[in-house]
Amino acid sequence: MSEKNRAGKRTARERLAVEREKQKAAERRRRTLIVASSVICVLGLAAVIGVVAANSGKDDGSSDKAGPVVAPSGANGKDALTVPVGQESAKSTLTVWEDFRCPACKAFESAYRTTIHELTDAGKLKVEYHLATLIDGNMGGSGSRDAANAAACAQDAGKFQAYHDVLYENQPEETKDTYAKSSKLLELAAKVDGLDTPAFRTCVEDGTHNSWVVKSNQAFQNGHFGGTPTVLFNGKNIYADQSMTPAKLKQMVEEADKG
Repeated sequence: MSEKNRAGKRTARERLAVEREKQKAAERRRRTLIVASSVICVLGLAAVIGVVAANSGKDDGSSDKAGPVVAPSGANGKDALTVPVGQESAKSTLTVWEDFRCPACKAFESAYRTTIHELTDAGKLKVEYHLATLIDGNMGGSGSRDAANAAACAQDAGKFQAYHDVLYENQPEETKDTYAKSSKLLELAAKVDGLDTPAFRTCVEDGTHNSWVVKSNQAFQNGHFGGTPTVLFNGKNIYADQSMTPAKLKQMVEEADKG
């Protein structure tokens, strides 16, 4: 075999060897990509599962004990979302949207409570209370909802107004979700004569009216109110009236009562 032929064969073998190395390298890259893609898919699935699990554990203020909407005894109005206080025959109506964690609501109650009690006791004013969970949504937690549920449980026992006042008198700081603890709500119930009963305790601990509170808050959101408290006198927003005082409210009620 001539030197030229031998050189040609070596060149051909070398080209073949180079091509085989290229194919092996390509195969290695393909396998690497398959493995990497599989890892990414697994990690991605794990991330999705993690997000779903995390979200399922979040309390958005709606209810961690989903159940039927159970309105408290005596609730009336649209969808039975109103807790009435006072005589139905009263010529004046005060509509109050409130949140038991709301500091502004406490300020309103502290200023107007005596006047409201006087007027409702005299049969001249009826109050329609609507419960919202605005602070739960803003600050996190479930104290607004749980306190509202407890107030609804007090309504079942005919003790709404008294317990309502106790909740505001003992309102925790806005950033503290103290009312999310059933023990605290039951402790405060002891301040209202005859309220701390087995039926009341079960109602509070089971969150019997949680779904009702959620529905009430949805009505608050749908109403597009500026915030809590929202106070309407015969349909007119008086909380926004800077000149409003307890004395002025009493005068308005007295004048309406005279007809």
